[in-house]
Amino acid sequence: MTILIVNGPNLNFLGIREPIIYGTKTYKDLVTTIKQYAKLKKINIIVRQSNHEGQLIDWIQQYYQKLDGIIINPGAFTHYSYALYDCLKSVSVPAVEVHLSDIMKREDFRKLSVITPACVGQIIGKGIDGYLEAVDLLLERKTQS
Repeated sequence: MTILIVNGPNLNFLGIREPIIYGTKTYKDLVTTIKQYAKLKKINIIVRQSNHEGQLIDWIQQYYQKLDGIIINPGAFTHYSYALYDCLKSVSVPAVEVHLSDIMKREDFRKLSVITPACVGQIIGKGIDGYLEAVDLLLERKTQS
């Protein structure tokens, strides 16, 4: 099984950006945790991060034929990127949307996700563990099909 994890804008600033909201763990900590979990689960993982919407789309299009699942934390693109929505809808790969913080308990504009309808699930407010839960969700879907 191969899963692509795409992280959007400002995720590279984990540990620096608003630690009260996002915690003190760094982006490197996030990637290390995910890779260790993938090794434990015996799956392949590809992790990418960009502050540019088009780059996220390019990676999804580049890898989709080799994937069993996508985990996406679109960052601020969550609230307005119909281009990411269209991209996820155009590939026949199940995607799970993940947010480190609970977007439903934040500013009003953060409560709307245009990405969720293109996904098989959304995990919010669980920090780094949300990514691991997303891996498990995709693994469960794979074994059920």
